[in-house]
Amino acid sequence: MVPDIELKEKRMSINIQTPGVHHVTLRVSDYDRARRFYIDTLGFSVAMEVPNLLIFFAGSTAIAVRGPEAQTPTGDVFNPFRVGLDHVALACTDEAELERVAAALEDAGVENTGVKLDETLGKQYVAFKDPDRIQWEFYMV
Repeated sequence: MVPDIELKEKRMSINIQTPGVHHVTLRVSDYDRARRFYIDTLGFSVAMEVPNLLIFFAGSTAIAVRGPEAQTPTGDVFNPFRVGLDHVALACTDEAELERVAAALEDAGVENTGVKLDETLGKQYVAFKDPDRIQWEFYMV
């Protein structure tokens, strides 16, 4: 049962105090393929690895990659339209770095948008997909 989050009577909000995201965990269909993509292709450094779990840091955010479990449906693929994760965006502070990453993704054969302008926020970004088609963005702040 999902709790009713509408306030039916006057209550204080929880008002969570946090400095930001601690970590994000992605479930993948093929652990070894995902490891090659994140470590070998994108160049993130391994922070920790145990069977079926890889952790790397994107800036100060830990990203965990977990391989499939017995309950993972065979042939399942990521769908950003389901309830849950839509995409992951990493911040970029240098336009030259944004251009470099877009070119490097292309050179590595990684499906990507090239540098685009987000019309809503007026910021440039490049979006790309991991082997499970989970969308990532490298986004100007």
